Amino acid sequence: MKEVNPKDTTRAYAFEMWMNAPMPMLTFFKTIDVTRLARISKRTRLKFNMLMCWCIGRAASNIKEFYMLPVGKKLMQYDNLAVCAIVANRNGEVSSCDVPFSKDLRQFNADYLLLTRQVAENCQNHDLTDSMVIGTSALAGYEIDGAVGMYSGVFNNPFLIWGKYKRRLWKRTLVVSFQFHHTQMDGAHASRFLENLQKEIENLKV
Repeated sequence: MKEVNPKDTTRAYAFEMWMNAPMPMLTFFKTIDVTRLARISKRTRLKFNMLMCWCIGRAASNIKEFYMLPVGKKLMQYDNLAVCAIVANRNGEVSSCDVPFSKDLRQFNADYLLLTRQVAENCQNHDLTDSMVIGTSALAGYEIDGAVGMYSGVFNNPFLIWGKYKRRLWKRTLVVSFQFHHTQMDGAHASRFLENLQKEIENLKV
């Protein structure tokens, strides 16, 4: 992780325009076909949420804007990505767990299972400060039509929220909300990311 001069990046104009905006976050909604993901999860017993997180990391990894993030009043550049999962802990509360992204699904799954288990047991967040973290929150037990994330003014990380996938005959669909800081990326980058996410799900091989 290192600080970069916004003027030396493709985000120079966006940094000037949006860093001091009172509400610099945008939220997009997209209905994703997760039929293949659900089938693979059932057949292999790999966790659906883990597969979603891995596909999210894959979809983001080829978009350079995901490797930059406004932190405070600075623009920081990262070499690595991580995906954060919200974990129900043994105290009946929730903790956050940053899982380092790996293009190797087996490695990501192993890290996901180990780290989420540790967080659930010790009730302490697992934070990776040297990675650009993509936040997620899965309300898998509830059918929701969408959610707009809270902008705290502290964390500017991109964030995805989804609920329970909907069943229609053989098809499974999931409404995903994606919140992002306008300094980090524009609508076109966010749209390409969501398209990439659908493609990663469709092309998933286990």
